[in-house]
Order: sequence, then C-alpha cells, then structure tokens
Amino acid sequence: MVHHHRATLLPHHHHDEEKQQAEEEGDGKTLKELRGRLADYACHHRKHGHDALLLMLAGFAFVSLLLLLLPNSPFSAAMDDLLQLGRTPRRCDQEMAPTPPAPCAGVPNGTVCCDRSSPRADLCVMRGDIRTHAASNTLFLLAAAAPADERIRPYTRKWESSVMSTIDELRLRAVPEAEGSAAAGAGPARCDVRHDVPAVVFSTGGYTGNVYHEFNDGIIPLYITARRYNRKVVFVMLEYHDWWMTKYGHIVEQLSDFPPVDFSNDTRTHCFPEAVVGLRIHDELAIDASRMPGNQGIRDFRHMLDDAHRGRINAIIEEENAAPQAAPAAAALAKKHVTEALADDDKPRLVIVSRNGSRAIENEPELARAAGRAGFRVTVLRPRPDTELAQMYRVLNGSDVMVGVHGAAMTHFLFMRPGSVFIQVVPLGTDWAAENYYGEPARRLGLRYVPYKILPSESSLFRRYARDDPVLTDPVAVNAKGWQVTKKVYLDGQNVRLDMARFRRRLREAYGHWAAQRRRQQSQPL
Repeated sequence: MVHHHRATLLPHHHHDEEKQQAEEEGDGKTLKELRGRLADYACHHRKHGHDALLLMLAGFAFVSLLLLLLPNSPFSAAMDDLLQLGRTPRRCDQEMAPTPPAPCAGVPNGTVCCDRSSPRADLCVMRGDIRTHAASNTLFLLAAAAPADERIRPYTRKWESSVMSTIDELRLRAVPEAEGSAAAGAGPARCDVRHDVPAVVFSTGGYTGNVYHEFNDGIIPLYITARRYNRKVVFVMLEYHDWWMTKYGHIVEQLSDFPPVDFSNDTRTHCFPEAVVGLRIHDELAIDASRMPGNQGIRDFRHMLDDAHRGRINAIIEEENAAPQAAPAAAALAKKHVTEALADDDKPRLVIVSRNGSRAIENEPELARAAGRAGFRVTVLRPRPDTELAQMYRVLNGSDVMVGVHGAAMTHFLFMRPGSVFIQVVPLGTDWAAENYYGEPARRLGLRYVPYKILPSESSLFRRYARDDPVLTDPVAVNAKGWQVTKKVYLDGQNVRLDMARFRRRLREAYGHWAAQRRRQQSQPL
C-alpha cells in the first residue's frame, strides 16, 4: 500500500529593493512596527470581548511611543526586544488554524508512505521488516501488506535538478510475504546487524562544503527529523564523508546514541523496524516550533549546539592552560597582555568575520580601528576550511556583536547568544538573499539584526561601471536575468569599501543595545 501526497511548486516571489534612504529612517519604521505588534494583540483580544484590555493597550502604546524617543533608555531597548519577537502582523479576520498532522505520520506496519507534497524535499516512511542492500541501493520491506516500488533522492533541495542529479537514488521495495520465497528480488535472506531502533536515511552530498548548505540543508533538517526519537535512532548516510563526521560528529552525537552507517560502503545487511528516508525542512535556517514535539524551536536547536561543543571547548581551554611556560621576556609580555585583557573585560566583544576573495571589506583595518574607538574589544576572525567548528563556536558564543559581509559565513550567527547583535553588510544586488537567508532567521533566534545596505559608491562595482549603469542603479533588473548573472556580477565580482561615517551609526546602535541590556541585567535583583 503506497500513499502519495503531491503539490505544485510554490511560486517564486520577487521583492523590490527598498529605497536606500529608508535605511536611515529607523525611528519611523520602529514606530510603525510597534503599532503593528499592538494591533495584533488588539485583534486577538477584541475577538474575546476584552474591551478593558484594549484601553490598557492604547495607554501602553502612548507611553511606549514616548519612551522610544529616549534612544538610550532601558525602556527603549525593551521595546526593541518586543519588536524582534514577531515580524508579520496578522489581520483581525485571520484565524490561527490548527496544525494538521504531518503526512505519513501514522504509517501502518508493513507499508510504505511517501510524502511528495513539499517543494523542498520528498520523504518516505517504511515500517516493518526493513533490510538494507547496498549493492542495489535498495531498502527492502519484507512481508509487506502490498507490493510497492518507490524511488527517492534523500536531499532537501528537490527543486534544484542540477544538484539533485548528483544525489544517490534509493529504491524502496515492499515485498509481500507471498513473494518472499522467490529468489530474485526478494531481498536479503538474513540480517547481519539487527537494530531495535528506527533509521533516518539521508545524504551528506549535494552542496556539502558550504557552511550555509551544511546547516540549512542538512544539520537543521536532521534535527527536525530526528529530535522526536530522543537519540534512539540510527543515521544511515549516503555519500558518506569522513571529514563531515569529523566536523559535525559532536552534533550528531547529540541526536543519536549510535554510530552512523555508511550505506554505500557497509555491505552488511542492517535490519530496522522503521526507516525515515529523507529529511523534513521548514524554512531557511529555521524551525517551526508548532510542527515539533514539545514546541521545540530554533532556540532549542541553539541549546543543542551549546551541549554539542561544550566538551570540546573545555578541552581546548585545558590544552591552552597546559602549554609549556614561556621564557621570562615572553612571560612578561604575556602578563602585560593579560592586564590589558582584564581592563578590556568591561567592554563588549565585537567579532569581524573576514572574507578572502569576493565580497571582502577592502578597508577592514579601518573598520577594526573604528570599532575599537567606539568602545569594543575587537577580534578579526579569519576562518579557513580546516578551522575547527568548536573554535568558531567558542569565539562567536562569547561575542556581543558579529560583523560580516553577506555570504555563507554569516550562517555562524547561529553560534551567537540570543540578545547579541548581528550586523550584516549587504552588498549591491543581495538585499533579498541577505534578508531571507540570514536577517529574518537571526531575528527568530532572538538576535538584534542590524543590516547595513551599502551605497553604490561603497561597492567596487562603482569603479567598473558607468554611474547610470543598471548594475548600480537597478540591481533587481540585473538579478532578473538569472542566477548566473547574479553570481558573476554581485557575488563573485564585488568587494566593499565601507563609508565609515555611515557605518559608525551601526556601531553606535550596537553599543547602545549592549549597554541597555547590561543596565537591565545590573538592575535585576540577585
């Protein structure tokens, strides 16, 4: 018995670029968003006849608008935090529909169910006597209720045919008991390894090697799919990479108590009572808590990352403390640095995530000096392909502000503590991607997201194109020519030189947010 759920692909939405001057009108935007948040609350309570509460909200709105005019007050910062909680106002005529059960959630024993309704990924569930057969890239379901033959590529970029063609295709065969005695195609006759927990089958191929795709297409969907099993699950990996396990093994250990299975190279027959083939994905670097057991969301994922890296970070610290004692001159210099570090302990920590090649900050040293003069303790982080993830996590988890240019490395905002500040430099032609791939996900995590949209004069393209060229004046039209044009012009062909007079406003905003948070913390009783 096979169940299919299909839907057409979602339409692509094109977002017009915001006018550059709107970036400078933060106060008006803030007030507008506040009114939207209050309107949502009012809609909810009006439906329940809470007229008195509406009067209270009206008074709250009036007082709040006045407090927002005091830029450095703790009340203003509190209101900023309120605005970060939600970004999409809901009309009064919109009801919150109950979340329907996920397709294939209740699969009977002896059956296969495939959910192909998502535009992002297919997912199949098998229950019963499931056996692996690596030689034919097949999962067999023996003694099935009905014959079935499904094929699936377990990767979460279903709409991208080019990358999906590189993913190994699995065949899922349900063999009824009457056919089980036939030698040809009946499936493995015995189990070499019998597991009493389910399997989750997925690919670590595709865009693996790009940190954004590793988290968006792999790690977060793996968390979404496997968390319900409370670590009592075996991961079966296609396109298995040793380096991937070296990099993400600490995270995998938080999701499974068992070693993973390299499907293609492990020729033994592994038997499972259940198999989920493919991963569920919700949105860009996001988790929809309403679809998760226990309403677990992106902050719960962030707590899991804390647990995953804590042991290795402690080991790194112990290794540093156990290093041989330095010579007297070096020891004196180290003591001087320690003294300076203690003096800097009262300063917020700002990390600049540096880029090599395209979209680099050409005046990065000037940026570091300006941040230091603004009151920050500055670290320039230059990640390499072999940089240990725990080292990155240690630096960013301990920072108060992260600054970087739009690109895959901005995925590391996931390593920052909620309440921290994320300043993303947005080059020409990248507005939509910067907002949707990093800006909105950062807000969901609870970060203070501060975009810095560069002017044409801050782009290296300004030196290559005429002032009236659409590359500078109409990036939306240029992007409409296709991905390859966007990649060539705006992603691979552009660096930035920050206008420090403009950018210092972002530094002041970040410092003010940190200072307001600190005042609130200090005012709280012990």
